Amino acid sequence: MNMTTPQVDTVPARYWHHLDDGRIQCDVCPRFCRLNDGQRGLCFVRAREGDQMVLTTWGRSSGFCIDPIEKKPLNHFLPGTPVLSFGTAGCNLTCKFCQNYEISKARQMDKLSSLATPEMIAQTAKAHGCSSVAFTYNDPVIFLEYAVDVAQACRELGLRTVAVTAGYIGEAAREEFFRHMDAANVDLKGFTDRFYHQLCSAHLEDVLETLRYLKHETGVWFELTNLVIPGENDGDGEFDEMTGWVQSELGPDVPMHFSAFHPDWKMMDTPPTPPATLMRARDIATKNGIRYAYVGNVHDKAGSSTYCHGCGGILIGRDWYQLSDWNLDAHGACKNCGTHCSGVFQANPGTWGPKRQPVKLISKT
Repeated sequence: MNMTTPQVDTVPARYWHHLDDGRIQCDVCPRFCRLNDGQRGLCFVRAREGDQMVLTTWGRSSGFCIDPIEKKPLNHFLPGTPVLSFGTAGCNLTCKFCQNYEISKARQMDKLSSLATPEMIAQTAKAHGCSSVAFTYNDPVIFLEYAVDVAQACRELGLRTVAVTAGYIGEAAREEFFRHMDAANVDLKGFTDRFYHQLCSAHLEDVLETLRYLKHETGVWFELTNLVIPGENDGDGEFDEMTGWVQSELGPDVPMHFSAFHPDWKMMDTPPTPPATLMRARDIATKNGIRYAYVGNVHDKAGSSTYCHGCGGILIGRDWYQLSDWNLDAHGACKNCGTHCSGVFQANPGTWGPKRQPVKLISKT
């Protein structure tokens, strides 16, 4: 690896510049926080110390767990395989519906575990038979330097890396960040700037630019998740506009996951998403030419399974995170009609199933 492993939490950060008024601007995300000495950005983990920007959570995590890759959710990336998942603390969005707010809104670094070097993470994933490592629970954009270092360590051991992200990242930073990722699930939280501005303190167009970049300028496999919130982003017109944009700008082969909202954090009075709403979104996506549309956070085997867009037969059956049917050949084509299914597949599916297994890191030897 082209790095020296530090034994401290704070490391120099990248993507920032000096302003004429003496402040420093962080350029990692479109928020462009402008900081005086001693101040932290909204994400809380990127800070100004003296005359430079630093990342304050390098090598520390909020915990490690082996999950099914389908939980990210990724349905077309190494199905059935285990992924070592971890995050840190903080976030660069302020989503009122955040379902990991204990982590993403954390302000006390003592919530994070002891030293977790990139080598330790990669070795632990390898020892437990994981196919990949996922940066999740909070957005890895804000700990870019740490995520890149972990990704480099993983690739040295033949492991792949997955980013679970909102895609709210600056132009220069996203080039480096996604160069080190093999797959991503990007939250397309809504399809109006009102939604992003009022509920997330962000802007839709910045996310759309990330999606265009992923599709047209990288080889990263990515899927989209839309958390459907009653009364906020659950209208047929919004589903139609969003899925039409995806088909037109990204193509028909980008999988879309329509997931159920459950009351959390600052939106406890908002009711859960009715399953019928998710099915309606899936139907609209399908009518707009999206070949792989799924429902999530509800038990719906039909809505969670993958179908051939050539003959309509089932390709991959899913019951929650348990795979059942498998009708892909070694080249990722339908065994019935030979139509190719887009994704990253092995000759045979993994057998991890729905297990969730917390793990402790293996110390570097």
